[in-house]
Amino acid sequence: MTQKSHNTQRIAVFPGSFDPFTIGHLSVVERGLQLFDKVIVAIGYNEHKTTAAGIEERLQRIREAFGKDAAVEVDCYSGLTIDYARRKGARFILRGARTYTDFEYERNLADVNRKISGIETVILFTLPEHAYISSSMVRELQHNDYAVDEFVAPRVIDKD
Repeated sequence: MTQKSHNTQRIAVFPGSFDPFTIGHLSVVERGLQLFDKVIVAIGYNEHKTTAAGIEERLQRIREAFGKDAAVEVDCYSGLTIDYARRKGARFILRGARTYTDFEYERNLADVNRKISGIETVILFTLPEHAYISSSMVRELQHNDYAVDEFVAPRVIDKD
């Protein structure tokens, strides 16, 4: 496959706090790569929001999950997601939905984002085997000293 120019590539931003990055998040990115040439996993930074892991730790963990896959970029940003998407040349926002409530929330955001920016949102439903996994559930398990390896994205070891 030939490399597409930045202007013709189908680039999607997958925004979130990813605290932590779960196997559900990983699944959305992997499935998104079937639709897009590039997916940017973008950690939204809000100085007023408390997180369990710092930005650098989350960036590193997500990068380790994808190894050297050139179709996945991992970054962080503050401000509106649509402004970040424009700066990155993305025409799409990728989101995941676990429940009907998630879908309604994402649909409302998608409608607003499309109205003010023209950027389309693609919502992928979580695979049934991941539907019960949330970052808040994983943080609660961690807080109570339970092993969470089966719920978080594994690290990929690149072989050069």
